[in-house]
Amino acid sequence: MTATPPARHPESYVVGVDFGTLSGRAVVVRVRDGEELGSAVHAYPHGVIDRALPGGGAVLPPDWALQHPEDWREVLRTAVPAAVAAAGVDPAAVIGIATDFTACTVLPVRRDGTPLAETGLGVRPHAWPKLWKHHAAQGQADRINHLAHQRSEKWLSRYGGRISAEWQYAKALQVLEEDPTVYAATERWIEAADWIVWQLTGAESRNTCTAGYKGIHQDGHYPGEDYLGALHPGFADFARTRLEHPLSPLGSRAGSLTAEAAAWTGLPEGIAVAAGNVDAHVAAAAAQAVDNGRLLAVMGTSTCHVVNAATLADVPGICGVVDGGIVEGAFGYEAGQSAVGDIFAWWLGQGVPEEYRAEADANGEDLHQLLSRKAAGQPVGGHGLVALDWMNGNRSTLVDHHLSGVVVGLTLATRPEDVYRALLEATAFGTRAVVEALERGGVPVHEYVVTGGLKKNALLMQIHADVLRRPVSLAVSSQGPALGSAIHAAVAAGAYPDVRAAASAMGRVDRAVYRPDPARADVYDALYAEYRALHDHFGTGPDKQMHRLRAIRDRALAGRSARTANDSEV
Repeated sequence: MTATPPARHPESYVVGVDFGTLSGRAVVVRVRDGEELGSAVHAYPHGVIDRALPGGGAVLPPDWALQHPEDWREVLRTAVPAAVAAAGVDPAAVIGIATDFTACTVLPVRRDGTPLAETGLGVRPHAWPKLWKHHAAQGQADRINHLAHQRSEKWLSRYGGRISAEWQYAKALQVLEEDPTVYAATERWIEAADWIVWQLTGAESRNTCTAGYKGIHQDGHYPGEDYLGALHPGFADFARTRLEHPLSPLGSRAGSLTAEAAAWTGLPEGIAVAAGNVDAHVAAAAAQAVDNGRLLAVMGTSTCHVVNAATLADVPGICGVVDGGIVEGAFGYEAGQSAVGDIFAWWLGQGVPEEYRAEADANGEDLHQLLSRKAAGQPVGGHGLVALDWMNGNRSTLVDHHLSGVVVGLTLATRPEDVYRALLEATAFGTRAVVEALERGGVPVHEYVVTGGLKKNALLMQIHADVLRRPVSLAVSSQGPALGSAIHAAVAAGAYPDVRAAASAMGRVDRAVYRPDPARADVYDALYAEYRALHDHFGTGPDKQMHRLRAIRDRALAGRSARTANDSEV
């Protein structure tokens, strides 16, 4: 169902902005058919802040990951005008803008939205925005889960029985316990997805997606003050004072573009600004994966899996289920893997000898292409390896960021492409564990759809098809979240009645591009059994060896940091 574009222009356009882990991307999209006319990318100058605060500031402990809010504003100032210029459209014909963000990326701000990182408290690490992959709050997450199980908190089953260290509450509790001064100055605790909308509209808003999946908002309520107070007396009023705000449905109009934001972006003042959203969830519209049973995998540095279902079910180990969390009229389920592309990039930085780099240069290939080509010639199982995809912990279904990676079967004959293929396969095995958990829990998965940068790796996609024994469909757009945001902007501007109608007109997907091969799938079943044996031993067994290794590492690094600090004072 296609609505008639506004009468004042023969064509109307919308802008979608995707704030990723390392950069922000803007895309200009035609409203009537979803054609992408121009795009631009702005890389964050500060990237991921994981070693020390900018400008020679405090050294950060292990497992920290922060970002700079000014990097996000610069996306609005640079990428949006550049995308409009690249599209060659009249800015006056743009009727709406929408944004999406990595989640849970969350920051402490004053009541007027000023980030504490940009105040006098900016010398303190806890004043800075915590990126989704900030995993230093695992201890707080463990206590949140333990107490919730003790008290039989009914919301816990909506999150697979465990709240992640990546989500809002663990990170906020870490701030309270490690820097009470910063916590006391935190007047609002807000997802970056909502903060960027605040920058565009001049008014605070909160969206149902991040509130539900990352903020434990279920059945109209946040966790009770008695539970939060039992975690820490100073935490009792956290939700009421720092989170509570009317929630905006996805695709709704959160406000209008302010004069200041219009000057940043070059867009007309007063156009519609859609409610904030999460990168994975908003991409479902771009890939036409809003129908029940179509699981969308947004594959990049990490992978997020989202799927709609008609019924509410308790699925152990998932990230969450939210009524209307992806699209109105369905229960949206989320799961994920904390590292995917990051694992492959790690191996390229660690395990590739100089002669491989020279060969890639001679052939005009990048290292991913070179290793994929070499690995593709192997028979399944020919490398004799199996790996665990936990280099950045496990998001689903174990929800434990103190877990770490494993490669089993190494010999003196093992080659770089062998390990590379084993790591590709490990990520497919991790996805199979997620799909099996969903289906055991009563959430059917009929189709596997991929979007994100990794869909271009044909070997990886075929491995997923073979491991899952399912066809793999591909979203057509190379920038699924940005297009998905643009689709939501069209709905917020009134061009379509709802997200489903807009997705039907503006989304694109190629069905069953990769199909499973039965012979390869049989061998992968055997390899997956070995993966599950490792998974259960290290992840669910009584011997917590990975946890002990993490504790030894943390003590060693803490001692080194203390010695460095003492030396600097002498």
